[in-house]
Amino acid sequence: MDAVLLTILGFGFLMSLIAVIGGLFVFLPEVVLKRWLKPLVAFAAGSLLGGAFFHMLPHAMSKAGPGGPVMLWVVIGFAGFFALDQLLEWHHCHRPPSEHVRPLGPLLLVADGVHNLLGGLAIGSIFTVDIRAGIAAWIAAALHEIPQEIGDFGAIVHAGYSRRRALFYNFLSALTFPLGGIIAYGIGQSIDVHFLIALGAGSFLYIAGADLIPEVKRSERLRETGLRFAFFVLGVALLYAARIFRFG
Repeated sequence: MDAVLLTILGFGFLMSLIAVIGGLFVFLPEVVLKRWLKPLVAFAAGSLLGGAFFHMLPHAMSKAGPGGPVMLWVVIGFAGFFALDQLLEWHHCHRPPSEHVRPLGPLLLVADGVHNLLGGLAIGSIFTVDIRAGIAAWIAAALHEIPQEIGDFGAIVHAGYSRRRALFYNFLSALTFPLGGIIAYGIGQSIDVHFLIALGAGSFLYIAGADLIPEVKRSERLRETGLRFAFFVLGVALLYAARIFRFG
């Protein structure tokens, strides 16, 4: 096994471990977790929108060039996850009443898995060209992932999973990142993932707009509304800051 593949695998699994950040919330008292779940869902919505607008779409458009069908792939990704959401909702309605995991949980895990796979493909392809450039890209991606994974954990728990199951499944979805790196290593420099990144952006936009934001936009108390909006803005701002850090 050569040094490039070992580097891709090592940094890939380090990226997957970022999902374990959500484990910090496993040890919180139940009342504290319930208090912060909705703000975390708002944080996830903001980070998903920030990831789509500040990272994925610009990258896809730069790869596609003028006149590329990026927006078409975004719409396809949006529509695809709408169809998947409808399918999961139908399946949910045909399950026994004792099973209370809402469609948002599996949908978010699938989207996060696809996103991590695309990230692994993109960064793995950079590693195959220049390890130092790959490390710089990995650091920028890690800044992107940290706020998103914290928010994802809250959103998955809110969807009905126990905290430990949410952590476990979130970690499994993150393992697609090193898988993407391995695929990139096998394909070499010929990989072109701009349309896949656009698909991923469409899925992020759907989940944030159709599933997460409706969960947090209503509250009986103005203070809670303000807190959720502040967490939403924080999610967007951190992803914007990660872009500024990356490109200057």
